[in-house]
Amino acid sequence: MLYHGKTASRRAPLISFGLVGLIFACSAVAQQAGLILAEDPIRVSDHVYYLKGFPNVGIVVGDRATLVVDTGLGHRNGEIATNAAKKLSKGPVLYLTTTHYHAEHTSGDGGFPSSTVIIRNAAQEEEINKYGADFLANFARRPEMKDLLAGAKIRPADIVFDRELNLDLGGGVRARLLWMGPAHTKGDEMIFVEPDRTLISGDVVQYKQPAGASAVDASIKNWFEILDNLSSLNIKMILPDHSEPREAAEMIAVQKGFLVDLQKRVLDAKRQGVPVEEAAKRITDEMKAAYPGWEQWLAVPGSVRKVYAEFP
Repeated sequence: MLYHGKTASRRAPLISFGLVGLIFACSAVAQQAGLILAEDPIRVSDHVYYLKGFPNVGIVVGDRATLVVDTGLGHRNGEIATNAAKKLSKGPVLYLTTTHYHAEHTSGDGGFPSSTVIIRNAAQEEEINKYGADFLANFARRPEMKDLLAGAKIRPADIVFDRELNLDLGGGVRARLLWMGPAHTKGDEMIFVEPDRTLISGDVVQYKQPAGASAVDASIKNWFEILDNLSSLNIKMILPDHSEPREAAEMIAVQKGFLVDLQKRVLDAKRQGVPVEEAAKRITDEMKAAYPGWEQWLAVPGSVRKVYAEFP
């Protein structure tokens, strides 16, 4: 067996992945916006590689199977990821998992062979069913993303698990697919690769990227708990979705430090009776000033609202 997990359910048999189709020429607009994945894999650890892009796409290689983490935006990026996985692969089976339901992480599955076995946690699959199509449609309205997302759909998972699923990729390589509860979204998934001690963290751990909890079922409170629980994994390296790989201790400390600072500012405003929307704008501006060089601030007002709701 190539997977283990009592809570997993299956919808399709394991089958080999076939030949990859030709990658379509990328539009100039998409290239300029950085939305097309790099084609050359970068090595993170012994068995973990990634393609730099929006987001970074992880590739975990064992002797019998290969796991791709996230798809990139639309069919073209899915083909680029598949082509890279094919070149690195040592075995016939291709798995795909996604770190959360947002379109840049899920909408490229049409570029993968139909034999690809898709795996997700149940909370993420629920979010895809509720919000995935609308989120994808909103992205497709953006001029720089329109062509990339033409005809894109999100395929249902073949294997759905509850809290953890262990994939034996062969040759001593094991990928632990983990759901520790909501953070950036409800269904955030992380992948811990053994024996590399490398964590593919999705949006839960980033470097110099603000923690955004604007999704409906996101949680700042549980985000703190996840960061505390990661210490039990003895992680060496982290490959995030939207920043460069780094040593785990530094990344976790930076991510947690930002959340602690955010929480303190928000609770001070709440105790002073500042209305939540006023606090959301003011504290986002304060954090921008306090963290120069950081990017992607759009979701931080949502984090302020979550702190108001979740902490006394």
